[in-house]
Amino acid sequence: MFDPVEKLKEFIRHPSVSTDPSFKAGMAGAKDFVAGILASIGFEVEVVNTDMHPLVLARRQGRPEWPHVIIYGHYDVQPVDPVALWKTKPFEPTEIDGRLYGRGAADNKGPLMVHIAAVAQLLERNPKLPLRITFMIEGEEEMGSPSFPAFLDRYKEELAQADFVFLSDTGIPSENQVVVTCGLRGLMLFDLEVTGSRGDLHSGLHGGVIRNPIQAIAELCASLHHADGRVNIPGFYEDVLEVEPWERQELAKLDTSEEQYRQFLGVPSFHTPPGFTPFEAVRFLPTLEFNGIGGGYQGEGTKTVIPSKAFVKISCRLVPNQDPRRIRERVYQAIADRMPKDVTYRLVDQHQGIPYIVVPPGRSNTPPDQSPILARAFGALDASVAEVFGRQPLYLREGGSVPIIADIKRVLRLDSMMLGLFLPEDNLHAPNESFNLRVMRKGIEVSQRVLAAVAADK
Repeated sequence: MFDPVEKLKEFIRHPSVSTDPSFKAGMAGAKDFVAGILASIGFEVEVVNTDMHPLVLARRQGRPEWPHVIIYGHYDVQPVDPVALWKTKPFEPTEIDGRLYGRGAADNKGPLMVHIAAVAQLLERNPKLPLRITFMIEGEEEMGSPSFPAFLDRYKEELAQADFVFLSDTGIPSENQVVVTCGLRGLMLFDLEVTGSRGDLHSGLHGGVIRNPIQAIAELCASLHHADGRVNIPGFYEDVLEVEPWERQELAKLDTSEEQYRQFLGVPSFHTPPGFTPFEAVRFLPTLEFNGIGGGYQGEGTKTVIPSKAFVKISCRLVPNQDPRRIRERVYQAIADRMPKDVTYRLVDQHQGIPYIVVPPGRSNTPPDQSPILARAFGALDASVAEVFGRQPLYLREGGSVPIIADIKRVLRLDSMMLGLFLPEDNLHAPNESFNLRVMRKGIEVSQRVLAAVAADK
């Protein structure tokens, strides 16, 4: 009997931090573990090597006329720092009050295990299920999926024959309110380094003679927003897709209040651009954020220096119709125009991703160009969530980014159906990450029903 909770515990025990070379063994262990599970339930497993971390491609073949679903997930996880804030050991899964704690429990090992368990139980009940299934599981999602586009190009002819992609790497607002994610923000990231003198200088001997790089970078950063929160970059909002009425109507059904959201964030008040609520801003608007900033002495006490260098890490979240390449050009031009001439600077490109949106059937006046199989899947998902969770799902864009979803659309011309499963309190990317096991069990039931309906397995 396939026990998804015990399998998830085994999965979490493999410390698969993709960004840190010291976790090479954990990455290999997680890859072998998920490949072994899929082989044990009858899939033909191929390990696709890349320049960094391999992908697991597992196939359940069948007759050409059968529907074909690709299930996506990733086996890599975020670093665990700061370790001191964890109440349990990050890679020793611990079950407490209906939650399983451990790094990767919610992102993405738990949600991936939901679909693996659903398939295992479905095939155990009906080994002749008329459905082709391909698991496509990568090990680089937490580092921007650098090998994924080349993989898609290599396997394009085979994978493009599928009907749609099914995944769970998005969130829900509460245990009983499922969200089917129909839009994801893209992103564009870069580092900016500003240099003044050739080395750190004594602030008494040389203060007032040169521009401090920290001052230069602080003034530059302050110039990138208007006082009301809008991004102050010429043309930044030019291509933003207008929000459709059905999207606002769906969002109005969200039963979380702004006050609850404020308290959850722990902030005195919101700072959103005019004309947008906090819930709208995080889904419908692009952003420019400062993810890290530094320069000069960082230790205890004082050290009176004018630092030679200062840096800032910047990310832009982008909404449908925005091109990350054009946004990069516009932001870089604004920096060039505003940077003081008595310092030098260097820009370092980081990864980027295209925004994605899919319109569920019946939600727009302009019917989407989708396969009938995907329309059937959306219908089954709607009905299954209502029956299993007790409430109709909401169809909302999400503020986060899963860049490979747009890559799949661009290369394979396939849309994705994204069943949200993790909760705000699951602490993704933070200490004490966990996964709600009640949500896990309900998710398995929903996934089974959807796949059975796609196969027309009545």
